[in-house]
Amino acid sequence: MTTELLTQCQAAVAAATQLLETARSGLRDHLCQDGKLDRERIAAHQYEAHGFSWLATYVETLRQTLHWAENLNTEGKLTDLEVLIVKIGFGEYLSQIAGGIAMSQGEIIRPADMWVTNDVLQNFVQAPDVAHLIENGNTPENRLALARLIEHSVDTGAFGQTGLDEMDDMIRDQFRRFANEQVIPHAHEWHLNDELIPLTVIEYMGEMGVFGLTIPEEYGGMGMGKTSMCVVSEELSRGYIGVGSLGTRSEIAAELIMGGGTEDQKQYWLPKLATAEILPTAVFTEPNNGSDLGGLRARATLGKNAAGEDIYTVTGNKTWITHAARADLMTLLVRTDPNQPGYQGLSMLLAEKQRGNDDDAFPTPGMTGGEIEVLGYRGMKEYELGFDGFEVPADNLLGKEEGHGFKQLMATFESARIQTAARALGVAQSALELGLRYATERIQFNQPIFNFPRVHSKIAWAVTELMMARQLTYFSARQKDEDKRCDLEAGMAKLLAARVAWANADTALQIHGGNGYALEYPISRVLCDARILNVFEGAGEIQADVIARRLLA
Repeated sequence: MTTELLTQCQAAVAAATQLLETARSGLRDHLCQDGKLDRERIAAHQYEAHGFSWLATYVETLRQTLHWAENLNTEGKLTDLEVLIVKIGFGEYLSQIAGGIAMSQGEIIRPADMWVTNDVLQNFVQAPDVAHLIENGNTPENRLALARLIEHSVDTGAFGQTGLDEMDDMIRDQFRRFANEQVIPHAHEWHLNDELIPLTVIEYMGEMGVFGLTIPEEYGGMGMGKTSMCVVSEELSRGYIGVGSLGTRSEIAAELIMGGGTEDQKQYWLPKLATAEILPTAVFTEPNNGSDLGGLRARATLGKNAAGEDIYTVTGNKTWITHAARADLMTLLVRTDPNQPGYQGLSMLLAEKQRGNDDDAFPTPGMTGGEIEVLGYRGMKEYELGFDGFEVPADNLLGKEEGHGFKQLMATFESARIQTAARALGVAQSALELGLRYATERIQFNQPIFNFPRVHSKIAWAVTELMMARQLTYFSARQKDEDKRCDLEAGMAKLLAARVAWANADTALQIHGGNGYALEYPISRVLCDARILNVFEGAGEIQADVIARRLLA
């Protein structure tokens, strides 16, 4: 039976891939001129192009879900739970590919929108294996069977085998215990009081190696891969997205320095980042630019200070800077050459600052800051920053050569988006566990509400899609670990995982009913935290645009 299912899934992936290629040809016919993507055409047909990104993401997700199941089967570990996830997941995604994929709650992309003819679509849906999986996959019976298998898993986290190796499973167990004991009991209070995550928690994370996880051992780090980073980020974010995101600051700073720094800069900064001796923050975004970094205006002018030392003097404004008050180091993107247009005149500075406190958040001369009040994602706080005469030693120019800032930043996007996908998985897992616990404990009409089909079906789908997004994310991490270009895979993982986090949070709140809207219930926080994931590290629309341009070029 299992072999037959996997064979059907293989045929379905092949059929979906063929449909994807047909859509690609149709889009190229309409969006290209003289064999090249036309800027005006792709802007005019943004909906179709972005829909193609979602179609490609679905096909890759099916492929990686199948790969996961095949590996488990080879190892003799494919249980009834994983089989049900495959059946439900394939049945639903194949149905959506044929009938419409939700790019957002109000935007559905259908094959016809991408110039796929009805004949081609009918060939897809009528292919025997595709038709069988659609008809027999996401059924009420399968959803009920899956729900019963995970009904008592809320305390163990046993929602299906992840397919990770023994080492990463051990890491997951370690950080799950840490989240359960040190984070979850306090996270909601931190959120309600809009408090910074206590330094004692950060120090404990430093001792566990969180901030040096992927930094090479020669620079004081753990020297682990991106897959392990995903596991750690996922479990910490399951506890609280703020805790899971603390490592992101160090990950970005370390990637910048490892990829673009001089050997002296690596030797000086990386050990300090690895041990949390210094806490970094990423200072890129400006008030009027958002994702358009080519329009960046913050200016750094090279000159001398009063002591005759070479310094950059920074003037300008930044916004949406996470953990800025408490940070000791800013990776600061500035324009060092105003005569160079767009990205060419940008450079990255390793800008030291004094750590702020409750009495004076920004004591460093030449910079000011103000908090941006937000719905969620509160544990590190968001800030607007102003620079006026802020000085940075010239030796702190990353790589000690101007004009490479944007290129250096772009080199970090793969890892940043993989980690953001992992954070989204953690938030989605948190929502799932909250929803399941409430559904099994809440008694209505003399029985747990979990018994009602509209409730346990929601949970079954949350389990299924979360595992599928997890496999796509792990695939992108493996690509990175193997030194393969993975901006496409990382973008897809981030795109899908962010939607899954929001869907699971919304589902869990719905299961809570009116109680879910009460601030006292943690799901109200998780819903707010989930919403930001489709915005930062590249908004969903920007992410879909990047994917489309890669696939159609």
